[in-house]
Amino acid sequence: MGALLGLILHAIGGFAAGSFYIPFKLIKKWNWETSWFVLGVAAWLIAPILMAWFTVPNLFDVLFTADFETKLYTFVFGVLWGIGALTFGLSMRYLGIGLGMAVVLGFTAAFGTLIPPIYSGTFFQLLETPGGIIVLIGVLVTLVGIAIAGKAGILKEKNLNIEQQKAAVAEFNLSKGIIIAIISGILSACFAFGLAAGKPIADEALKVGVKNIFQNNPVIVWVLWGGLLTNIVWTVVLGIKNKTFDQLTDKSIPNKHKNYLLAIAGGVTWYFQFFFYGMGTTFLGEEYEFASWSLHMAFIIIFSTLWGVYFKEWEGASKKTMRTLWLGLSVIILSTLLIGIGNSL
Repeated sequence: MGALLGLILHAIGGFAAGSFYIPFKLIKKWNWETSWFVLGVAAWLIAPILMAWFTVPNLFDVLFTADFETKLYTFVFGVLWGIGALTFGLSMRYLGIGLGMAVVLGFTAAFGTLIPPIYSGTFFQLLETPGGIIVLIGVLVTLVGIAIAGKAGILKEKNLNIEQQKAAVAEFNLSKGIIIAIISGILSACFAFGLAAGKPIADEALKVGVKNIFQNNPVIVWVLWGGLLTNIVWTVVLGIKNKTFDQLTDKSIPNKHKNYLLAIAGGVTWYFQFFFYGMGTTFLGEEYEFASWSLHMAFIIIFSTLWGVYFKEWEGASKKTMRTLWLGLSVIILSTLLIGIGNSL
């Protein structure tokens, strides 16, 4: 039951992550940096503090009791993840939801899942138990599924002419988008490293009586503070360069309050992926906790791809492309079952 509940929580987190860009797409008359600034404040400052405040007694004591090195590494990994998050938004801008997420999350899953157990020296211990072997097989199957989904995205681009691509994604640019997505995918894995580095903070939370399921909430605050710094600096620089910050207060922009609500909704939705991810990891146990990242990526791809289909980003794609897409999603779903079974063993 613990493994099943962990899968459900990761699925909810994946749905949130795969859906955050939907309200963002509906913002009008604001430049990208204006919208991203508001989204970032909601996602990486307001929401994590509020949720941690409600779930962690003596929150600020817990946040600052851990040693300086722990807080520094957790924050720095957050800064690196913030660069990944920033370029993640750009990859959606240039590739669309479907292809952008497939490429980004393929790299993120590989780095974020396999490096922590290799770094901690526990990787080979997993090969000594049937459950560990099945979990590793599940992780590898996840990567295969992600690769197939990414292949479907590439096939789709070959099926469509420039006009069709622009109709599906207004600022479509394959070469620029792929480069940004690769950078984003590698750096986005630093979120998993940040959670691992912040384990002493989670331990402090447990000491003051925090429920096990919420122990990662204060760690997430430190990681997201690092991400907030990166994103705020960049959006402010762009706002100054493009002279777009007056959009936040420009009364001539119709329905400006709607833009605020949409950006905040996107930010809060993005935060909830980490809220449920942090809870989901507690049900996989320390030995198989590394597999949480793979599960998280898998569910994000499933839901983001379905959104891409809903918004007709795959319209005009060939039957072969769609078969490849559904095959990729089926393999990813299989991988989540394998990881769940391995964990239960």
